[in-house]
Amino acid sequence: MLYMAGSLSFTAGGIILLYLLWNAQFVAHQTLNAVTFGAIINSWQFNPVVSHGLLAVVLLLEGGLLFVAANTGFLGGPTVLANMAVDSWVPRQFRNLSGRLVTQNGILLMGLGALGILLWTDGDVSVLVVLYSINVFITFSLSLLGLCKHWWTSRYDEARWKPRLMLSLLGFAVTGGILVVTVVEKFTEGGWLTLLITGLLITSFALVKHHYEYVRQQLRKIDALYAPRPNWGEELPEPPLVPDQPTAIFLIGKNRGLGMYALKWLNEVFAGHFKNFIFLSVGEVDAESYGGKGALRSLQYQIENSLRYYVNYCHSQGLAAISRAAYGTDVETELEKLVTGVVADYPNAVCLSSKLIFENESWLISWLHNHTPLAMQRRLHLREIQMIVIPIKI
Repeated sequence: MLYMAGSLSFTAGGIILLYLLWNAQFVAHQTLNAVTFGAIINSWQFNPVVSHGLLAVVLLLEGGLLFVAANTGFLGGPTVLANMAVDSWVPRQFRNLSGRLVTQNGILLMGLGALGILLWTDGDVSVLVVLYSINVFITFSLSLLGLCKHWWTSRYDEARWKPRLMLSLLGFAVTGGILVVTVVEKFTEGGWLTLLITGLLITSFALVKHHYEYVRQQLRKIDALYAPRPNWGEELPEPPLVPDQPTAIFLIGKNRGLGMYALKWLNEVFAGHFKNFIFLSVGEVDAESYGGKGALRSLQYQIENSLRYYVNYCHSQGLAAISRAAYGTDVETELEKLVTGVVADYPNAVCLSSKLIFENESWLISWLHNHTPLAMQRRLHLREIQMIVIPIKI
């Protein structure tokens, strides 16, 4: 950060110095850089054709630099989306770290958003510059405000919290002041449109967050109904598995209630038919898994604890059961590997999974939730492995 700050300060200071030395003045349809470098090149008294060519090269290089700088947003944008998805501000699909899901979908979403803004503003550069500057200083201000909160909450753990807090407060005051001045001065020159677009984005993120909170509350009710606290011990007799007998393979997610619902549904509909019960789960290595120390270990503990719950429940009912787990960035691929490995050992097997359905389901609600059960059903059917998807109403 120190090197970046130094290089940016040197570059910005050098450009401003050139403006002063060459007395750059406003010229219609030209940037200050074009005016300044045009004056510098003209002072060399080259042939007019050569001078215009040199100026064109300089401006092309400048445009190339801006093009590269603009693409940094596409480089870091998917990671930002992944972190937002962890906190349920955007669809959960963006939290996956695989290049196919995050990079492809993230770049596609940002590209469509950029195209939409260009069409909305008719490519008006004056509006786009205001849009950019206001949102940049909103980002700076919120980031520095977050740092202020961080250093304040860490005041009992960090010995040097005071100077760091003061530095963050100073930065917040500067960027916040620039933001307020820019909004006030440019409100009628595109500032209102910027606030409208940003406000609509924030509102859409808040609605996504609200939907996920609602679903989370409903899942808690399902957990309480179908997966209560265990009333059985862990030292239970383990009935042996018989490979040639009918086997039920359960593809388990994070919510125990959904898995227990599928298990109880199976035992009611096919009472006594299945003799082996195998529970498979994949720990999704996403942005949250890299969120701090021990995050991966915590993920592993959650998966193992959840699988232990199902296996111990089956043992308490006198049913033969085992579990297997895997970890990766692509849940479907890892699940497919687990299933094919189990089916090789237990050929008389059927896979089961549960899927949420909504009473008033729209394409937007459908997009907000992953389609792992249906995707797995297609993958396994292509391998001639039977799979049943059990719906559960929210």
